[in-house]
Amino acid sequence: MLRALALTGGLLGAAVVSQFPEFTQQYTQRLGGQVEALETVLADFDASAQKAEMTREEALASMGGSVFLENRRRDMRDTIERHARLSDDLAALQDASPLERLTMPHRVTDTALARATYEEFRPALPLSVEGAISALAGYLGGWLAVSALLALLAWPFKRRKSKSGLTF
Repeated sequence: MLRALALTGGLLGAAVVSQFPEFTQQYTQRLGGQVEALETVLADFDASAQKAEMTREEALASMGGSVFLENRRRDMRDTIERHARLSDDLAALQDASPLERLTMPHRVTDTALARATYEEFRPALPLSVEGAISALAGYLGGWLAVSALLALLAWPFKRRKSKSGLTF
């Protein structure tokens, strides 16, 4: 029974983790679209600053004096920071091979974008090397997790042997 549960955990882990390469591929496509959209916003802001003979920082510093302008300055700073963060993630994911992406779940950082990707995600049959490696890693992780949990739950019920060899 315990082996069957461990096998089930392994198979479930394999099924879930084998989808990571396809998920990161779809996330990377959406990430590219987000970076392009943010580049358009920043280019418009920079063009307005240039028309006023200001740098980006000077233009941001000049935005003040009203609640609206203070909020707009904060929004632009957030946009600039998000663009930098997402651009770094995009470059890392695009430069990585599908196998290297397996070690990069920390590059799937934008929760809104990850959620949107997940909502539209359709599982793929892992017929690639990276899919097979992901499936194997997921199987081992699921099997180990379920086995460890079952061993932990069964531990209080195991009989202990005394020094004389008698069981209680």
